[in-house]
Amino acid sequence: MSRILFAWIGNTDLRAPDEEDAIGVGPIAQAALAQNFQKIVLLTNYPESKINMYIGWLRARTAAMVVVEHKFLSGPTNFEEIYLAARGAIDAIVASESKRVELVFHISPGTPAMAAVWIILAKTRCPGLLIESSQKFGVKTVSVPLELAADFIPDIRRNFDKTLENLSAAEPPTSAEFGHIFFRSKTMHRVISMARHVATRSVPVLLEGESGTGKELFARAIHSASSRSSNPFVPVNCGAIPAELVESELFGSEKGAFTGADQARAGFFERADGGTLFLDEIGELPLKAQVKLLRALQESEVQRIGGKKPIKLDIRLIAASNRNLIDEMTAGKFRPDLFYRLAVAVIKLPALREREGDVSLLLDRLLAQINNESATEPGYSRKTLSAGAKRLLLQHPWPGNVRELLNTLWRAAIWCQGEVIGVEEIRESILPIENTSINQVLNRPLGGDLKLPALIEEVARHYLERSLIAANGNKTEAAKLVGLSSYQTLTNWLNRFGVPSGKTRA
Repeated sequence: MSRILFAWIGNTDLRAPDEEDAIGVGPIAQAALAQNFQKIVLLTNYPESKINMYIGWLRARTAAMVVVEHKFLSGPTNFEEIYLAARGAIDAIVASESKRVELVFHISPGTPAMAAVWIILAKTRCPGLLIESSQKFGVKTVSVPLELAADFIPDIRRNFDKTLENLSAAEPPTSAEFGHIFFRSKTMHRVISMARHVATRSVPVLLEGESGTGKELFARAIHSASSRSSNPFVPVNCGAIPAELVESELFGSEKGAFTGADQARAGFFERADGGTLFLDEIGELPLKAQVKLLRALQESEVQRIGGKKPIKLDIRLIAASNRNLIDEMTAGKFRPDLFYRLAVAVIKLPALREREGDVSLLLDRLLAQINNESATEPGYSRKTLSAGAKRLLLQHPWPGNVRELLNTLWRAAIWCQGEVIGVEEIRESILPIENTSINQVLNRPLGGDLKLPALIEEVARHYLERSLIAANGNKTEAAKLVGLSSYQTLTNWLNRFGVPSGKTRA
C-alpha cells in the first residue's frame, strides 16, 4: 500500500529553510520526518520562484517522492476553487497509482478554508486520515466526527457547490427520477436543479447540447418528475423522418389521404395526448413543417392530413437540438416565432469535457453497467480498469460525450481477454477524431470562467502525462515527444505542473 500525504504549502513552511532555528522545520517537513510516506503531494498558489528553494530543501530531508501541484486561486479563502483544486489533485494522484493507497491530509499548513476542505474531503468523497502538527506537541492525528464535518457546510454554501452537503449527509444528490444521471460536478448539479424545477410546470422546454450529452435522458427524467408521469412519453427523432413524411408522422393521416394511406393513422402528437412529446433534433424539421408545428402548439390541436376537423390535445412539449437555434434563425433555417414559442425554459447541457470530475465517476458506473449486461454471455469475466487505462481515459477530450465514453468501454471490454482492461485495449478502442483541440483552447469566450493560468496548466499537464504514457516512463523519449531538449528539462516541467512521473527512468 502506498501512503500519500496531501498538504497546501503555508507561509511557515516557506520560512523554515532560513529560520529553522527560530520556528522549526514547519508543519510539512515535521510530518515528513515523523511519519513514513511514499509520496508527498504539495498544493500551492505561490509562484514557482518563491517555492523552488523550499522544495529542494524538503526533498533533501525525506525519502518520499515530493510532487508539486501548482493551482490558481483567486483568493486563499475561495472554498469552491480550493475544493476543486484539492479534489483534482487527489483524483490525478490516485489514478496514477498501481497499488492501493492510504490518503493523509495535513490541516495545519495553509488557510482555515484549506483545512476545512481537507476535513470535508476526508469525511465524504475521499476517506483519509487527518493530521496536524506544532512545535510544542509534534504530529498528531485529528479526530473529526462526521457530524462536525457536516457543520462546516452551511457557512460554505453561499459560494460553494451544494453537492457537498448531500455527500456529508449521506443523502442522494437528486430525486429518484434523475437517478440515472450520474454526476458530481457543480455544472451538472446546477443543470439538474433547473430541470427538477421546470419538471413540475407544463411549459415547453428546450434542451440544447452536443450529441451524446444525454438530452433524451433529461427529457425522460423531466417527464417522470412531472404530473404527467403516468401518461405517455413519446420520443421522436426529427432528423430520421424523411421530409415528405414529416407532417403525416407528426399530425397523422386519414384513410385515402394519399397513395398508400389504406387506413386512418394517429400521429405522434395524438399518441402523446395527456403526456409528453419529445422532439429530438428539432432543428432538422423543414420550414413548412415548422409552420404547422407552431400552429399546433398555439392552438393545442392538430388536423390529420385529409381530415375535416381539428383534434384537441393536451401535451407537454420538450424539444432538443445539438445545433444553436439562434444561429439557425440567423441563417434562415429556423423560424423565429417557433423558437420563441419553444424557448420558455432553456436548459443547456454541458459537454463531458466541461463536467469537472464526472469522467472518473462515469467510468466506474458505466463499466459496472457493461459488466452487469454481459454477465450472462458465455465466457465473459467482469472487467476492471488498470491505473494506466483509467489515466488514458481521463485524458481524452470525449467529443462524443457520454455516448462515446460508453461505446469506448464496450469495445475495450470486448477486446480484453482477461479481467483487467489495460492501456493497449483502451488505445485500440478510442476512435480517431478530428483535431478540434486548438479551437477549444483558442476560441474560449473572454471573461466569465476563463482563467489563463489554469488553461495553460491544463494544456501542459495533458501533453506531459500523454508523453510519459507513450514513452512507457522513459523521460528521454517523453521529452522528445513534446519537443523538450532533455529529460532534465522534462523533469522541471513535471515538477512545475505537478505531474506525477511514477516509475520513470532517464
